[in-house]
Amino acid sequence: MLYSLPSYVKGCCSFLLYTVNSILLCLPIFLIAGIKLFIRIPLVTDLCAKSLISIASLWISINAFNIHLFNKIEFDVRGLEKLEKKQWYLVLSNHQSWVDILVLQKIFNRRIPMLKFFLKKELIWVPFLGLAWWALDFPFMKRYSKKFIERNPHLRGKDFEKTRRACEKFKRTPVSIMNFVEGTRFTKEKKALSKGNFENLLQPKAGGVAFVLGSMGEFLHKIIDVTIVYPGSSPTLWEFMSGKTRKVIVDLEVMPVTDSLIGNFFTDKDFRDEFCARLNAFWEAKDHKIKSLLKENNSFS
Repeated sequence: MLYSLPSYVKGCCSFLLYTVNSILLCLPIFLIAGIKLFIRIPLVTDLCAKSLISIASLWISINAFNIHLFNKIEFDVRGLEKLEKKQWYLVLSNHQSWVDILVLQKIFNRRIPMLKFFLKKELIWVPFLGLAWWALDFPFMKRYSKKFIERNPHLRGKDFEKTRRACEKFKRTPVSIMNFVEGTRFTKEKKALSKGNFENLLQPKAGGVAFVLGSMGEFLHKIIDVTIVYPGSSPTLWEFMSGKTRKVIVDLEVMPVTDSLIGNFFTDKDFRDEFCARLNAFWEAKDHKIKSLLKENNSFS
């Protein structure tokens, strides 16, 4: 629609719209969150929770409009027909850019329950959004380093206890729990330091995935395996807002949650070894899929 504007103008206008959208819709979220916090009547609490999700979905819809307003991007999304709105999902994805979050929210909005991310505790201080994430029951995690735990052994497992309590909230209504399995964004520099043999991915981190499955396996119905590919190179958020992204490929595979995926990852060594082996094989298949999607795109470009 406004594709012909200079890239820096598109970037500034797009950023402004994201900012205004976030500020305006955060205000009713804060109001409803206050009602939910102080009026502990189940009927009121449930009504507030549904209202908060509706506002968040509207926020995502406006962001999606923003994407199309300033960018001429071809979204090649495969597998949407397999999704259902009233299911409990664990969503696993590769991670290359902050743009991944905008892409995932856009394609999943109103098709599955709203994505819930496990966030670092420090992110609660992000202006407007931090408090909004808290109001929407996004779990905030304080992760202790290995060295810190060695110096303070009494804190061992405390971060996972908080995760378990967070997961308890998700058992009441359908939810989609989002996990970037690599734990960080893929870059060539991180790839050079990674112990894995993957070409387009970092080594997967099994602990978070296994813990969510162990805590909520009886409620989680399916796993959505997401593979995001940006032909050419993964964009920065500014490049994306400036209209420099031409195509995004998102491949979805839906798999059942089986009993073999559920166990105590932290105390059962046999289960842990088997789980890690399965996750590595799963990640290797994803690496091959990324290479195939890139090759397919190059053959048609």
